[in-house]
Amino acid sequence: MKTQRIPALTPEPIVQEPIVQDQVMANFPKRPRDSHKGLFGTVAVIGGASGMVGAALLAARAALKLGAGCVHVGLLADNAPTIDPLQPELMLHRAADLLGSHPPSPSPEREEVNVKSMFNLDVVAIGCGMGHGLAAQNLLHDALNTRAALVLDADALNILALRPDLRPLLLSRNTATVLTPHPGEAARLLSCKVKDVQKDRVAAVRQLAQQFTCSVVLKGAGSLCAMRDGRLFVNKTGNPGMSTAGMGDVLTGMIAAFIAQGMTADDALLLAVHLHGAAGDALAQQQASIGMTATEVTEWARWLLNRHTTPTTS
Repeated sequence: MKTQRIPALTPEPIVQEPIVQDQVMANFPKRPRDSHKGLFGTVAVIGGASGMVGAALLAARAALKLGAGCVHVGLLADNAPTIDPLQPELMLHRAADLLGSHPPSPSPEREEVNVKSMFNLDVVAIGCGMGHGLAAQNLLHDALNTRAALVLDADALNILALRPDLRPLLLSRNTATVLTPHPGEAARLLSCKVKDVQKDRVAAVRQLAQQFTCSVVLKGAGSLCAMRDGRLFVNKTGNPGMSTAGMGDVLTGMIAAFIAQGMTADDALLLAVHLHGAAGDALAQQQASIGMTATEVTEWARWLLNRHTTPTTS
């Protein structure tokens, strides 16, 4: 693949606003007393090819524990489990059954499959441990055709880089999409080198947001969040202890959970990025920087969210 430099977007100075806890929490919806799970949305997590089932489960557990009303998991692995023994509330499926992705068939019914009507999905988070094979590519194609909001992570982004023919589907969507690349994935999407992304992270994240008309977080120390309206935010939470497997999967599940509960994609992204890092900081304060796990970050993120949403009493 031919590489290129990230083009300059505009000559004017870019204002990077810090993500402020009170601001992002103000947009988190309050729960009525007569609540039921249907009020808090249905999330599908698609991924988990052979050897990577844990990635999808980490994202799904995070979506459930950060408030989504109902979470389905579509797994690609041939020997995928049918139940998560650590989180039996999750509903596990074959990925092809959940998204309706099947080999080409002459049957006209294939074109009539609509994910929204089958599972009433509000958000599809796709890519965690998904792989790059034909089955994964077909699943991304089907996800881009759904009416659900999308969170694209990991291999979904790599496939998007490999398959430019899928980009028109993304651009034609009427519902929100969030991209969550790390620098390597961003470089592949922009057809440049990682060092170019890191040299000018602001230009990279803004280019992604404009090119794909999505909300984007460019992950890393001081994660940058580019909104569809041109605003740019920098995250100040997080620490080196979070440089471990599964952290991105957890962030994906958190974003999906907040969108499912009624937040806009922009607000959900900002809250998830800030809270994800804050949970890592809380763990670091417990002298757990070395050996910190993504599962622990999910638990601390849930605790912090509840702490921030519980009214104080005098």
